[in-house]
Amino acid sequence: QVELVESGGGSVQAGGSLRLSCIVSGHTYSPYRMGWFRQAPGKEREGVAAICTGDGATHYTDSVKGRFTISHDNAKITLYLQMNSLKPEDSAIYYCAADSPKEASCRWRLPLLRTEDFDYWGQGTQVTVSS
Repeated sequence: QVELVESGGGSVQAGGSLRLSCIVSGHTYSPYRMGWFRQAPGKEREGVAAICTGDGATHYTDSVKGRFTISHDNAKITLYLQMNSLKPEDSAIYYCAADSPKEASCRWRLPLLRTEDFDYWGQGTQVTVSS
């Protein structure tokens, strides 16, 4: 059974930083792509960033480019999201997600940030940014 567990959420003031982590557990499971999503109250879940675990290629949604950095530690099977220059509109529950290897290459799938493009999900961690 695959399990994703996020941590690192919290409350910060605008301009502050947070680092989210997501640990993946599961017998021999090795996703080839992972991503971060977020969902604010009353809004749909949106993709924030994705990374190919093989070569580290990354993709970001426009609203976080230059402020957020996604990274992955293959040895620890852990996904990270460094969030800098946080804004109140970044407030949401943040979810990590894993995409199992598929016929299409990770690079081809990298910009696909729809919820249906990922196979496993964590429970989420709350991020609140105050002005």
